[in-house]
Amino acid sequence: MSDNNDHKEQRIGLWIAGGAAALSVLSILFYAVWGWENGKIEGSPGYGQEASAVVVEETVAVASAPEIQASAPSEASAAAPAAASAAESSASGAAAEQILADTQTAPAGDGAQAVVENGVVKFYFATGKADLAANAEEALKDVLAGAKEGKKAVVSGFHDATGNRTKNEELSKKRAFAVRDALLGLGVPESQIELRKPENAEGSGNNAEARRVEVVLE
Repeated sequence: MSDNNDHKEQRIGLWIAGGAAALSVLSILFYAVWGWENGKIEGSPGYGQEASAVVVEETVAVASAPEIQASAPSEASAAAPAAASAAESSASGAAAEQILADTQTAPAGDGAQAVVENGVVKFYFATGKADLAANAEEALKDVLAGAKEGKKAVVSGFHDATGNRTKNEELSKKRAFAVRDALLGLGVPESQIELRKPENAEGSGNNAEARRVEVVLE
């Protein structure tokens, strides 16, 4: 019985070994056939085609790069005139707004302005300030011409209705002195400048309009 069992085990071992060997041979044959047909084995008809395709794709990509780089300056060049045009339009709009602010007959907000209305020069001031508008000299040109003819410039200060009345009157006087000093600086003799306190120093209109100094020729 022992010998029979040994022979059976030997035969089973041989079958297993033979089966493994046969499987290996079949695998090798399968890979060889598959590789030959798909160009994976050197010498096969399709060998090296995939590598060539990769090289071609990389070449196309490199060749296309200069075209992309070349197109960028063109787009930038096209955008530059548009940006310049927008800047010019913005500057023109700002200039128009400034001209409108200088010629309007009432202040648009809480800032220093100078306007001429019916021969009366009106200086408007920011709250609590006595600084003259930047266009003060332009607004006073008719007053300067009248002074050269011997006329007198009468300066009167007004204030708004807010806050302490005494402080408002002091600020109104300070603003009137600022206009007087501007006239002196522009060459008007002191003898031709009169500081005249108005009967009602509380100016008319809204607060921005009320904070003003008027200059008239007499």
